[in-house]
Amino acid sequence: MQNIFKYTALLAFLLIINACTGLKVDQDEIKEANQFFESIFQDRVLDSPEFQSRLGYKSNYDQWDDISWPKRRKDARDAAFDLEYLNEHININKLDGKTAISYRLMEKSLQRTIDADKYLFRGYMVTHRGGKHSSIPSFLINYHIIEDERDVKDYLGRLRNIEPLFEEFIKELTIREDVGTIAPMFVYPKAIAVCENIISGYPFEEGKEQNVIYKDFVTKLEALDLTDAVKLRYKSEAEAILVTIVNHSYRNLIDFLSAQQLKATNNDGVWKYPNGAEYYQHSLDNYTTLGLTAEEIHQIGLDEVARIHEEIYTIMETVAFEGTLQEFFDFMRTDPQFYYPQGSKGRQMYLDQVNVVVDTLSNRIEELFYGLPSIPLIVKAVEPYREASAGIAFYNRGQADGSRPGIYYANLYNMQDMPIYKLENLAYHEAIPGHHMQIAIALEVKGMPNFRKYGGYSVFSEGWALYSETLPKEIGLYKDPYSDFGRLSGELWRACRLVVDTGIHHYRWTREEGIDYYMNNTANPEGDCVGMVERHIVWPGQAVSYKIGMLKIQELRAHAEETLGDTFSLQGFHDVVLKNGGVSMDILQDIVYEWIENQ
Repeated sequence: MQNIFKYTALLAFLLIINACTGLKVDQDEIKEANQFFESIFQDRVLDSPEFQSRLGYKSNYDQWDDISWPKRRKDARDAAFDLEYLNEHININKLDGKTAISYRLMEKSLQRTIDADKYLFRGYMVTHRGGKHSSIPSFLINYHIIEDERDVKDYLGRLRNIEPLFEEFIKELTIREDVGTIAPMFVYPKAIAVCENIISGYPFEEGKEQNVIYKDFVTKLEALDLTDAVKLRYKSEAEAILVTIVNHSYRNLIDFLSAQQLKATNNDGVWKYPNGAEYYQHSLDNYTTLGLTAEEIHQIGLDEVARIHEEIYTIMETVAFEGTLQEFFDFMRTDPQFYYPQGSKGRQMYLDQVNVVVDTLSNRIEELFYGLPSIPLIVKAVEPYREASAGIAFYNRGQADGSRPGIYYANLYNMQDMPIYKLENLAYHEAIPGHHMQIAIALEVKGMPNFRKYGGYSVFSEGWALYSETLPKEIGLYKDPYSDFGRLSGELWRACRLVVDTGIHHYRWTREEGIDYYMNNTANPEGDCVGMVERHIVWPGQAVSYKIGMLKIQELRAHAEETLGDTFSLQGFHDVVLKNGGVSMDILQDIVYEWIENQ
């Protein structure tokens, strides 16, 4: 695999330049650079009331983000100005190694913002997986903390401000429709259903269970030391806002989406756009950071699928399965032994076992890492209002000071989509040693610029999470061969993504061809295969980042092991990879190579 990836040696080059020219590290230059990085980060914070809330700030606590295209165009202009300042006023040759990394990452970040401006109206603002419409309840639940009466008023203010937010939302969707960016047909019924779910329950419907937003508000309100009369007044105010402003806003959006649905087609790939090929390559570059073409990624996927199939044959021998690979996949899809029962009992059994898996690995973490991060982790089921359309598992970052835990969400809407044999590798991916370790460790690093702590690259974060699925096997976990199949199944799933994503957006596969490829080459249930193909369609390029990132991290580890021999430290390797935050793959290579030299 080493010939696949393109190498860079900028840090080594800088060392040579410094030695030849006599340039020395300049502390004033380092200080100016870090002040500049922080100023850009703070500008981003000031521009986003929602980001402020995620950071634990309560400024603009009753506001939503500006989602208009003029705001995004202004972001691109500001990025161009900042990039010019960076290149003209800060000399990378006078920076120390850590600050030089920050320089390069900031340069890349600004250029990404500038490049994205060309495709301003190409992305789908509403999909079956998410959008502003579906993120509002989870945002309020997870990030709008109520600690006093002022917070209560701001919560109600945010509910009122859904009206201007949705007016802008519909305006943006209309502009995209005018330039031909309309989501594929299958998106609309699911997106509309999410909206309907959000405005269901009491007080929208008498005699029903409490609405998800109303329940969150009441729960937080009841925890305050206020009189019953004051609480009753705020509850009544919340009910009135929900049944008028919030209901009206969502109804308007439902009406708009219902009308736009009639104009949608089944042309799923971005090749349908005049600049589709260019846009897709832009997406691939953004998500892999390695300059790989669609053809190269497609072939890597085919090669990896073939390799993993061979490993699965070994599992089949271990469990004495007699039959073809496809018959084994059918067996894993359908045999009742691999599934917990539907309903609350099965859901609780699943969550309990996830906690056992996480606790077991946590108790042995020092075999792989120097220790656990201090930010706590909790495991939750995806909330009912969004479980029908959400992914099967995902992670929400915690607060740097530990006041808000990291959350591993498992989607238990349909237990047939969550086989027991995949429980381990999903937990390792999303929780420990995957996303929770990756994100929490970066948040705790002292002296790392904030833009690096809260930014990053999908190829790094998802590549790490997929790589981390393999680590427990190195210390003897995945003891059950079916769970080990789950690990291989997870890796196979990500390898197939390389094939199908490029198939749809470059080779013009249909949605059905993508589903057939997954069904014929993986053990995932049909609903899983359909959901993943639909994800490819609305999120071009993102799904290839997992496997590409994993391969690069594995390549760098193999190089370190070969170079260092007996002095190689697995804990040290993981430490240097994670403590630099989410970086592009070329910069990660430079970091690891420098670490090897320093050993």
